[in-house]
Amino acid sequence: MTEPFYQPLDNEHLLFEHAWRHRMPVLIKGPTGCGKTRFVQHMAHRLNLPLYTVACHDDLSAADLIGRHLIGAEGTWWQDGPLTRAVREGGICYLDEVVEARQDTAVVLHPVADDRRELYLERTGEVVKAPPSFMLVVSYNPGYQNLLKGMKPSTRQRFVAMRFDYPAVEGEARIVAREAQVDLALATQVVRLGQALRRLDQHDLEEVASTRLLIFTARLIAAGMPIREACLACLAEALTDDPHTVTALMDVVDVYFA
Repeated sequence: MTEPFYQPLDNEHLLFEHAWRHRMPVLIKGPTGCGKTRFVQHMAHRLNLPLYTVACHDDLSAADLIGRHLIGAEGTWWQDGPLTRAVREGGICYLDEVVEARQDTAVVLHPVADDRRELYLERTGEVVKAPPSFMLVVSYNPGYQNLLKGMKPSTRQRFVAMRFDYPAVEGEARIVAREAQVDLALATQVVRLGQALRRLDQHDLEEVASTRLLIFTARLIAAGMPIREACLACLAEALTDDPHTVTALMDVVDVYFA
């Protein structure tokens, strides 16, 4: 498998490796599309560990993580969930946007995130002890947090925390150039546009232009799509449903791609 590309921004590699070697779970917080998932994929490859990624949502329950009994023509059998498989195999279980999951998942995570490092399967009565190589990693976007979906202090304090953000222009341009397969000049122009759009907080955008969206924009431009159409589809319309806000965003596009 090809190593997932990731451009380090600081010492996050070192911190992650130290946490893994000392059997500490990691919490990664940062805005959408800033590289959290790619970083975990990269580190799993670097450490040669199996990776189980779970995209958390409102209906995700503890059973979805642990496993459940299934019924078929040959009878009933137990099927491990992604967290259980990661614990058994000594891999990484990555819970993306963990605060979106139901509250009962915290009860399951606590014993694997502290010194016990064990998973209790209530339905089968089995206690699965995590091997040294197992690691629990969770992430969330602090911008989405509210009183109903915040991470409890009792859960948060079990983790080593890392904060991610969008890179500076030069670093982000190198990422866009590499991922979109475009020259650095075009990538830099797209990144400068993206950073200008991120400063438009007065338009009450729920999300700002992510590095992911900038990569999409550069790819379409490189493929021959007119610049304005690529920016409209990948940036303005992707960021808002309000037509007036779309117009305002496109005014910024016209300034940077006159």
